[in-house]
Amino acid sequence: MRNLVYYIACTADGFIAREDGSFDFFPMNGEHLPYIIEEYPETIPGHLQEMLGAKAINKHFDTVVMGRHTYEVGSLAGFTNPYPQLRQYVVSSSMTKSPDPAVQLVTHDPVDLARKLKQESGLDIWLCGGANLAGALFPEINELILKVNPVVLGSGMPLFRGINEPTMLELTAHKTFVGGVAIHHYRVIHP
Repeated sequence: MRNLVYYIACTADGFIAREDGSFDFFPMNGEHLPYIIEEYPETIPGHLQEMLGAKAINKHFDTVVMGRHTYEVGSLAGFTNPYPQLRQYVVSSSMTKSPDPAVQLVTHDPVDLARKLKQESGLDIWLCGGANLAGALFPEINELILKVNPVVLGSGMPLFRGINEPTMLELTAHKTFVGGVAIHHYRVIHP
């Protein structure tokens, strides 16, 4: 069985974006970027891969699941097929059809989708964001990979919405970079 992995950038105080969805405060340069491009090339949007020198290979993930707001970051700029190297799912209750044939729209319970995908063979499943979807899928998340940036936002979109009970995590790996970015790998210990 493959894992559902929430791989996402966040601030030191646990926010993934401002409330309006913007994330221009994350450092766009630094020692961590070559590492991410080399280790997680499939998470680089297709339109940026050549510019960043990313290889279009899937090392960890072959499927991505994202919420509508996360998907709209690229689609509103004209990038309707953001991760052509992955099977792409957008979970939304307000969209009526997918803007791109390569992106599958999911309008029903995302937990059912996650459980179905986890039963398939292949690489892990990347939960790309956002907070509402991560909260809905929390019982199915096996691992968190947090790219913690040296920024305090104060308020904004949290890692999860709708989580009310403490859940223990086991730190399985971590890496720090000059400039203060740290990548933490956690196994989720569900009760």
